[in-house]
Amino acid sequence: MSDWDSDKTAEWGDKPAEQGALRRKPNLPPETGRDWKLIEKLVMSLQSEQRRSRRWGIFFKFLTFAYLFALLAIVWSPLGGGLEATTSEHTAVVEINGPISADEIASADNIVGSLRSAFEQENALAVILRINSPGGSPVQSGYIYDEIKRLRGEYPEKKVYAVISDIGASGAYYIAAAADEIYANRASLVGSIGVVAGGFGFTGAMDKLGVERRLYTSGDNKAFLDPFSPEQEGEVVFWQSVLENTHQQFIAAVKKGRGDRLADDERLFSGLVWSGEQALELGLIDGLGSTSYVAREIVGQEELVDYSRRKGALRDLVDQLGVSLGHGVASQLVESRLELR
Repeated sequence: MSDWDSDKTAEWGDKPAEQGALRRKPNLPPETGRDWKLIEKLVMSLQSEQRRSRRWGIFFKFLTFAYLFALLAIVWSPLGGGLEATTSEHTAVVEINGPISADEIASADNIVGSLRSAFEQENALAVILRINSPGGSPVQSGYIYDEIKRLRGEYPEKKVYAVISDIGASGAYYIAAAADEIYANRASLVGSIGVVAGGFGFTGAMDKLGVERRLYTSGDNKAFLDPFSPEQEGEVVFWQSVLENTHQQFIAAVKKGRGDRLADDERLFSGLVWSGEQALELGLIDGLGSTSYVAREIVGQEELVDYSRRKGALRDLVDQLGVSLGHGVASQLVESRLELR
């Protein structure tokens, strides 16, 4: 045995068991083993939390993109029509529903577009205006009235019938007067041939609150009918003349449309609203009946095809949720809007 072997034998001992014992690592204390397990659990928990965070991050990113896509669809979605493809003869229907205004579904653009589609369809024997509206803008109503007159001249073989359901008042009756004949239910509200404009005056409240109005203009009448300034008699007189002029335009349109069917009653143009039965006696309508009645009994074709333009589903949902409520309230408080009522 070499000196090196002798030294190792002396150091490790002569017995193989003793040598093996020296080579093995000593056992860890129980406390140290538990610490390693806790560390391992902590690391696994952190990894699991990171994976969960990534999944939620992906979900919220997807939700954000879906929301943006929905907004774009609402902004760019065109008005959907209720037009059904048909090659058979039918009676065309165009709805005038709700307030008549440029920013409502019952706007001149929408209704005129629907009317043109109905008149251009060769298989449409007649056009029924199905009206349920309290009125609105005299400008929008005038546009529609003029277009009905033009289309009647261009397509003389097609009759136009207005059918009033719950209400056909003011600007809505203005439009109805352009039809060949008008029908309503006995309990429908018809008429209201007048003009109204309203607003609010806040000067008393401002005085009590100690609020001072500061208004700077160039032009004597630029602050015309300002609701935060005292009412001026000259401005009121001038504004009344505007209302009277618009009222005379309304009266002239009704007389032109109804002719000698109107009764000789000065109350007709006073702004009063009548039931369907009363309207029939006054010559404001030609008969009592529904859309189906007119199509079946007057036109002779009971199949109805709706040519009305409608809001897209997403846009309609947003409106139902009341997104534009604040805008509507602000408009009512501040604006003095001219309306046929």
